Amino acid sequence: MAVYNVVEIGEEVLREKAREVPKITLNIIKLLDNMRDTMYANKGVGLAAPQIGISKRVIVVDVGEGLVEMINPLIQEARGEITDLEGCLSIPEVVGDVKRAEEIKVKGLNRDGLEMEIVVQGFAARAFQHEIDHLDGILFTDKAENIRRAK
Repeated sequence: MAVYNVVEIGEEVLREKAREVPKITLNIIKLLDNMRDTMYANKGVGLAAPQIGISKRVIVVDVGEGLVEMINPLIQEARGEITDLEGCLSIPEVVGDVKRAEEIKVKGLNRDGLEMEIVVQGFAARAFQHEIDHLDGILFTDKAENIRRAK
């Protein structure tokens, strides 16, 4: 598969609302594979299609519990609240404290076009919320406090 360049802050695609995927095609499957490879090559824990310049509602997340791929993800429920440190492959060497839900239920499609629903907590919940924000043109720095250079 291919490893794409991660687009950085200032690129228009990062501020656009990504387009919904109407049908799972071979191109979407290839996109998922390439996003996975790009995320791992950059030592990330999540990646949204806009981060590689593609305006589609597709994310991949792996916080150490295995890869989760989701097409057209939607947060169904959110519980609790916690503030923690975040960074982003598209905003290198910058971190900030972001308030997010502690637990979320997310619904979307898998690579086979089947509906899936997962409940994630803690760091995984934070990663999903961060990537879903990318699909709506929202960057973590829009929500962060105490933004600073990463050490």
